Amino acid sequence: MAASTSPAVQKPAAPALADQVVVVTGGARGLGRSIVQAFLREGARVLINYRASAEAAEQLAAAHPGQAVAVQADVRDRAQVDALMSRAKEAFGAPVSTVVNNALVDFSFNGDARAKAGDIAYEDLGNQFSGVVEGALNVIQAALPSFERAGSGRVINIGTNLFQHPVVPYHDYTAAKAALLSLTRTFAVDLGPRGINVNMVSGGLLRTTDASAATPDAVFDAIAAGTPLGSVTTPDEFADAIIFFASPWARAITGQNLVVDGGLVKN
Repeated sequence: MAASTSPAVQKPAAPALADQVVVVTGGARGLGRSIVQAFLREGARVLINYRASAEAAEQLAAAHPGQAVAVQADVRDRAQVDALMSRAKEAFGAPVSTVVNNALVDFSFNGDARAKAGDIAYEDLGNQFSGVVEGALNVIQAALPSFERAGSGRVINIGTNLFQHPVVPYHDYTAAKAALLSLTRTFAVDLGPRGINVNMVSGGLLRTTDASAATPDAVFDAIAAGTPLGSVTTPDEFADAIIFFASPWARAITGQNLVVDGGLVKN
């Protein structure tokens, strides 16, 4: 008797980038702005989430009428995030297909000003967990009904290479991002059977964002010298990696953490 074979599981077709509705949290400035612009370049419709940067968000949306909309929401507040998802459906007439968890609440990238190990309070860690982990959790859960309607979904979380290369005492930030990496992996397993891919893209110091604008050239030069490519990653280069994870070409990839830092950290 011939052995029975089970039919191959058919992965849900991911929509082309030009057919996608994308939500980028913290999308008005810095890296978030580059991420938004990368999706707009590929023809996607983008909801630009912001908390306080109203002018920058509105200007970016106004430059792409019909393709982008700016919506204020604090990702720590589930009701505001639910309203944000509803606004995306209203604006574009289609379910959200990709979310990028980029928002970072109340953090200064200044190593000299950060609390050291002997001084940092759990409250500091709690504040970052609230913005990074609770924020991502709210966004992912609020997007699930849209993913269900679409038959697939992409979640892309923004991490850091400080997991592997903790050269700066960003204890609270790094711990929160490490927790987000764990959430990326466990959610990938839990949501995979529903056609939802969950991945992380991690970088280091970018040249240049609002957060790194005050960084001395000597620091950038030292980082560049430590990379095989001999350069510091730009926000636009980093954003292109995010585009890959949202694209149909990444349909078989989930639960991964891609480090995009010119090869400084070997993951």
